[in-house]
Amino acid sequence: MNDDASDVDEDGPERRSLMAEDQRQASDGPREHHNMSAVETGSSSDGVPSDGEDGRLRRPSSSGTGWATPFVLLLTILSALGGFLFGYDTGVVAAALLLLKEPFGLSSVWQEAFVSVTMAFAAIFSIVGGLMNDRLGRRPTIILASVVFTVGALLLATATKQWMLIAGRSILGVAIGFASSTISMYIAECAPSNMRGQLVTLNNAFITGGQFVASIVGGIFSKDTVNGWRYMLGLAAIPAVIQFVGFLFMPETPRFLMMKGRKDEARRLLERIRGQEDVEWEINEIEKDVEDSESGILRLLLTPHVRRALFVGCMLQFFQQITGVNSVMYYSATIIQMSGVGSTSSAIWLASITAAVNFLFTFLGFFLVERIGRRPLTLVSLTGVMFSLIFLAIGFQLAAFNSPSVDFVESANETDSCSNYTSCNSCMLDNQCGYCYETVIHDVASNGSCVGVSLDALGFPVPGRSTHGRCGGNAAGGRPKWAYGFCPSSFSWMATAGLVLYLVFFAPGMGPMPWTVNSEIYPIWARSKGNSIATCVNWLSNLVISMTFLSLTEAITRYGAFYLYSSFAAVGIVFVALCVPETKGKPLEEVEELFRKPLPVVSCGRRERAKYESIVNE
Repeated sequence: MNDDASDVDEDGPERRSLMAEDQRQASDGPREHHNMSAVETGSSSDGVPSDGEDGRLRRPSSSGTGWATPFVLLLTILSALGGFLFGYDTGVVAAALLLLKEPFGLSSVWQEAFVSVTMAFAAIFSIVGGLMNDRLGRRPTIILASVVFTVGALLLATATKQWMLIAGRSILGVAIGFASSTISMYIAECAPSNMRGQLVTLNNAFITGGQFVASIVGGIFSKDTVNGWRYMLGLAAIPAVIQFVGFLFMPETPRFLMMKGRKDEARRLLERIRGQEDVEWEINEIEKDVEDSESGILRLLLTPHVRRALFVGCMLQFFQQITGVNSVMYYSATIIQMSGVGSTSSAIWLASITAAVNFLFTFLGFFLVERIGRRPLTLVSLTGVMFSLIFLAIGFQLAAFNSPSVDFVESANETDSCSNYTSCNSCMLDNQCGYCYETVIHDVASNGSCVGVSLDALGFPVPGRSTHGRCGGNAAGGRPKWAYGFCPSSFSWMATAGLVLYLVFFAPGMGPMPWTVNSEIYPIWARSKGNSIATCVNWLSNLVISMTFLSLTEAITRYGAFYLYSSFAAVGIVFVALCVPETKGKPLEEVEELFRKPLPVVSCGRRERAKYESIVNE
């Protein structure tokens, strides 16, 4: 990524003259206060922006300050309903999966497919969404996403076959791809610069809010083992319809209007969403960027500073996923059950606690993003995530090393190979086996045996029954007790605590920051394509994690999987520390300047500016 240093001079004489002008002003010494207000803000005495010596409008002192107008808040909330749907449809899987396994005979591979097919289609259609953003606009893409969300939710609610589950989840992936490549950009292009980070983070709060609501809905319907999952999956149609109706009355973004040559319409819209008539500086800056907006992906890849921005944006999305967040979210109830919580309903309600923490701590990011900045918040977040994953791994390791033993021999069954296992932990690694045990004092397991699980007509395991012995028949909740997919353990509390601790750190930083930074770092001509490529990386990484988590826990043990994720977090800390600049408070048209020098680029205040100026002056 150390591109040629000549890249810093891409704007040619114009940027050098601006730097020289700044140096001349500094060498002229102190000026009278009334003169400085006119020169430095570029305004005349009546507050109207005036031309500088380089012929460009200077930014008025009022630009990008103050609170967002009610109209901006309304369009942000309606946009963020797409984030809510994104969160709900990914979060409801944790609860629905536990109820779907038995009636549909879902093996580990089928469960992984049910979860991950959404990510595969989201990755593909995030690229399609980027192309649609450029050709049709941001608003039509969001409207189409809400329609597709509705279709997917209704198909899942009426599913009777395994293929219908996969088809419904695939359709949701299409909608999520459209929404995730569009919503953050739509909000960022409408928001004032001083509130852009908070409003984009609000979208992430809606994502985590959707996951929280999904967990509550899952808990409510968890007792209905026949149709509960239908309600969980089908209710997503309601917010999708609300967003569809609301966006029929929402505008396109000013930047897209400018790209299509509709300058007067863009000006009127800016005046409406800014709540002021003085928008000429912003119009001028957008117009300057739009002049060469006709470009393709090849130009994006061949422009050094944009390529650097794309690299940083993609890597942030990569580290967001590779540190295991969606293993935590998609499989939260499964992870809690793995740790030793036998009741499906209890596991779902405990998972709702983690979803609530994720939702509440997202608001901490909302308040901190414009106070301490994107980069420090991301670094603290990743550090906490790393230690939380280590804590989670230790919990599973202690449970494995203190696993109840197999010390009871069931009635003979020559075809049952499960009796060869010597502990509950080794028994659980074979999905054809379950653990039958008794409890005497303080729920300590004793007289445990490992026996085969009954199979249905299609050869799929029926988790609630063993093939023979004390737990034969429908043994769930009986005496002796039957465990499938988990071992009774006194360390089960560590899984819930670890998940909570993980989300306390993840939610304010690594949750919203990759989306926030990606909505800011590209010039307007590359914004749709840059966002869609970074979003595609996010979903491809998400796909890898969700498709491999259960298999990974079987291959390198449950605690080994979390140790692996923690090592990825450590690498992410180094990357953010070296390569992610600070974008807080900068107009979108100025953020791209941060990438005009080779990586690594560390935003460290005065030293950063001195280094930048020395490169430009060369």
